[in-house]
Amino acid sequence: MDTNTLQAFLAVAATGSFSKAADQLFLTQSAISKRVALLEDQLNSKLFDRIGRTVTMTEAGTALLPRAKDILLQLDDAKRLISNLNAGEITGNFKLAASHHISLHRLPPLLKQYAEACPKVELDLEFAESEIAYEGVLKGDLELALITLSPEPDASIHSEIIWDDVLRYVVAKDHPLAGCNTISLEQLNQVNAILPGSNTFTRSLVEKLFQQHSLELNVSMSTNYLDTIRMMVSIGLGWSLLPDSLVNDDLCVLDVTDSEPVHRNLGIIYHRNRTLSNAANYLVEMLRNER
Repeated sequence: MDTNTLQAFLAVAATGSFSKAADQLFLTQSAISKRVALLEDQLNSKLFDRIGRTVTMTEAGTALLPRAKDILLQLDDAKRLISNLNAGEITGNFKLAASHHISLHRLPPLLKQYAEACPKVELDLEFAESEIAYEGVLKGDLELALITLSPEPDASIHSEIIWDDVLRYVVAKDHPLAGCNTISLEQLNQVNAILPGSNTFTRSLVEKLFQQHSLELNVSMSTNYLDTIRMMVSIGLGWSLLPDSLVNDDLCVLDVTDSEPVHRNLGIIYHRNRTLSNAANYLVEMLRNER
């Protein structure tokens, strides 16, 4: 058993196809088949059933999957640990994920500064929803992520607040509520809300707030892109809670008297059992200086 056979196995498991796995690893399909066959011989177990063009994992393959991932992660971690001994040099590949909002409104100047300071680092930046990036770090697919932090993080996730994102109740300038000096949450809830999806960290924050006032959110539309929500609010389709950075002249900020200020935490996460590369550690220190 070696890294090549495990990588081939994981690629086929992830894609459900020997040909797609070959494309992913820049190999021929026959090379992938040989590596998987070698692994099956070494384990004396069939890992995939091939029925026509359909490839499914056997019980043995399913059992091997998490262990194969862990073996490769441990090897990567060992390489990173040894590489970090050469503390004066920041090189190598660095896989980072960032939420769309952070990527657009917080990250650009930091990325420029990082690229200038670490020209030998090959940065693999993935734009992803916070919840997807969170799962990527939890599973070990990502070294670091910049996201809206989970209200209830897994014990294996290390998280640090970098930015305090204040959220404002907003409607369009010509919306009927825009003429109100003050308003209650109950009055606000009589109007359609436009919020991120129900599976997002931001939505759970808003739902918890309304539940504390014995109110069930009246949500008419959902999208996980805050800039899209701002557009829909600006044309009068409903109210929303948006960060200060997105409140422009098209919107009116409402004074909701019975709501405490709404904050969401934006920051960095990484797995507690993972040794961060020098490249990742440098970015972490840059972000800490932002606080």
